[in-house]
Amino acid sequence: MKNFKQMNKSAITPDKTPEYRRMGSFSAVAVLIGMVIGVGIFRLPSIVAGHAANEADFILFWIAGGIIAFSGSLCYAALSMRMPDSGGEYTFLRRSIGPSTAYLFAWGRVSVIQTGSLALVALIFGDYATSIANLGANSNTIYAALLVIVLTVINMSGTRQSSKIQNLLAALVIGALITLCLTALFHNSGEGHNGVLLTPGQVTDWSVSMPGLAMIFVLLTFGGWNEAAYLTGELRNARQTIGRVLTGSVILITLLYVGINLAYIHIMGLDGLRNSAAPGQELSEALFGQLGSAVIVSIIIIAAISTANATIITGSRSLFALGRDYPEFRLVGKWNERRDTPGHALAVQGFVALILLAAGTLSSDNLSAVVDFTAPVFWFFILMVIIGLFKLQYQNSEAGYKQNIPLYPLPALLFLAACIYMLYSSLTYTGTGAFFGVIVLLLGFVLKKGLYFFAADKT
Repeated sequence: MKNFKQMNKSAITPDKTPEYRRMGSFSAVAVLIGMVIGVGIFRLPSIVAGHAANEADFILFWIAGGIIAFSGSLCYAALSMRMPDSGGEYTFLRRSIGPSTAYLFAWGRVSVIQTGSLALVALIFGDYATSIANLGANSNTIYAALLVIVLTVINMSGTRQSSKIQNLLAALVIGALITLCLTALFHNSGEGHNGVLLTPGQVTDWSVSMPGLAMIFVLLTFGGWNEAAYLTGELRNARQTIGRVLTGSVILITLLYVGINLAYIHIMGLDGLRNSAAPGQELSEALFGQLGSAVIVSIIIIAAISTANATIITGSRSLFALGRDYPEFRLVGKWNERRDTPGHALAVQGFVALILLAAGTLSSDNLSAVVDFTAPVFWFFILMVIIGLFKLQYQNSEAGYKQNIPLYPLPALLFLAACIYMLYSSLTYTGTGAFFGVIVLLLGFVLKKGLYFFAADKT
């Protein structure tokens, strides 16, 4: 994107992270693809369809999700160019809002959001791997634990190795989605459906569109594009390339999502999609017949591995940044220079994920519970990041520096409005579920104080 220009050097906060700049742009895009395109696109469209009045509404929801994500990517690109650091949003909040807010965010990310997401994705992988080869009563948990261990070890062996695997996985996922889209385009529509895209449809019980609930699940499916911020500590020429990485990835993902949802509508129709518990499987079976189940299982397994690997990569970077800045967590703040990877952070993250798996606190059927628990907290902190952006941009404007966001402040205002709306919608949707997320966040302060006094007592 030519509009992204490096700001005056005096306006840029210097990195605290050493120069581990060995990750290329393609690898960064691959990580984003892995974070965003997971199993959600094969499950959540049926829920979104249930809140759409007609097919046009349904597709517009996905286009709106892409526009919101693109606006956010412009904001995050500006922050990442100013503060290229492995801490990502943690660093943004620390330098714009304050250390307390940043610490609270980092704790929530480490204790629930990232490790919980990793365990959930691993269990979904375990479910589908079990459909191929059942290992017994706890087969899905065994597969999930093996996946976490293997991917953690690979990442501990070096960033280069994990990046190569992520590049391959992302290419396979993109290729699979394009194949599904193109095959559906030249395929006759399902029985009882007229095969015309974006037709109004008959009035049904869903005749009143509910965009608030629909957009929660649309943006959940888009979730992960912001993880590029955690790679800027290692991305080569981060200030020059992060804008293209973020915006280019979001555009590609939006095109793929709109394409696959057009395929759902073309083959299944809106009513068929609404009533489908596994739309990805039904689409694949309609396109490939008896081989359809094997095709979709293979795609979902690849997507789950890709998402798990990308989650491990970005999650360990935020944990590393927390340990780098707080002596109480110094154990995870060490970087292995020989292997170019935060080895201790990776080990701790993997251990916590294994504890969650062993405790049986997550399962492949509690997607709604995860949304209830994390969505309000997530959108609150994203909102704080954008407020911090406005604060930094105002300070730079007062100092005479040019804004470096195309069409500023329109994208920032649009994304700010989306964050407020999504925070409200998620609170309305989750009800008391958000309360437990707040409790876990507050426990982070208790732990910090306890570790501080323990460390002080030792000295």
